[in-house]
Amino acid sequence: MHARNVKAFPHTASQCASLIHGIASLIIKFMIKAWHITQTQNIKLELEASSLDEFTRQLPDPDGYYSTFRTFDGCTRVLGLTAHLRRLYEPVSTPEVNESFLRRQLLTLLEPYRPEEARIRIIMTKQGQVYIAIEPLRPLPRDVYEMGVRVETTELQRELPRLKSTTFIGRSDSERKHIAQAGIFEALLVKNGKILEGMTSNFFYVKDNLVYTAQDNILLGITRETVIDVARGRGVEVTFEPLKLDQLATVDEAFITSSSRGIVPVVDIDEVTIGEGRPGSITKELSAAYDQYVIEKAERILAIE
Repeated sequence: MHARNVKAFPHTASQCASLIHGIASLIIKFMIKAWHITQTQNIKLELEASSLDEFTRQLPDPDGYYSTFRTFDGCTRVLGLTAHLRRLYEPVSTPEVNESFLRRQLLTLLEPYRPEEARIRIIMTKQGQVYIAIEPLRPLPRDVYEMGVRVETTELQRELPRLKSTTFIGRSDSERKHIAQAGIFEALLVKNGKILEGMTSNFFYVKDNLVYTAQDNILLGITRETVIDVARGRGVEVTFEPLKLDQLATVDEAFITSSSRGIVPVVDIDEVTIGEGRPGSITKELSAAYDQYVIEKAERILAIE
């Protein structure tokens, strides 16, 4: 019996090499890969990072703007890609590469990830340098959407809410570590006793069959705008009004939105149960409608000519 167990392991040089290669390939598959995009070449960055935030902090000049999103249709489409890129290009006067060139490079860099999907972060520094980081998309477990998530509030604030600045990643690092250790899905930013948005998402709540979300002092997320359009298209009224902390117990439903995660139901805020403690009917309706919208409307990274 002992001899048979020993024989189960590779014992020749070629078998060992094959096993090592397989393990290495699996590790590489899940590593974040990153490039500095210039007009003449894509310069591979030799950075080791376990998250896109860690990658961002390691850049030689991380001060700038960023956008993070996922792909669809085998890494050929992105929902609202034009809006994502506009967010990067508008604040910068002299970008190193133009949008058309960046789209072509992005499509090329995504080739090894097909036919699966990927998660992407593009960073534009204030000096115009462009960086792309890509990792395989790891969809959230179905339980997250079926059972909802727990979140907490924080007094953390963005300096310039309308701009997705890389400096906020560093400033929010301790909060990110805290919620990860506590098993909390997201932190909601509060100002003057009102919930404005999530640290990495936008925030919505439902009361008396009406949908509410803040409008001022927040990042106007691309997914947020899509969800508002989807809701109104289905006859659901959306009102721009932030949620007061002292009204948590009166809320029927709540959810957060982001490009990589879509609509995520929220069932607990600061240990206050939202509604019946499970995803509500309007959240489910909007989630299904959003998923269908994405299939129909996700934008090609590179238009077919």
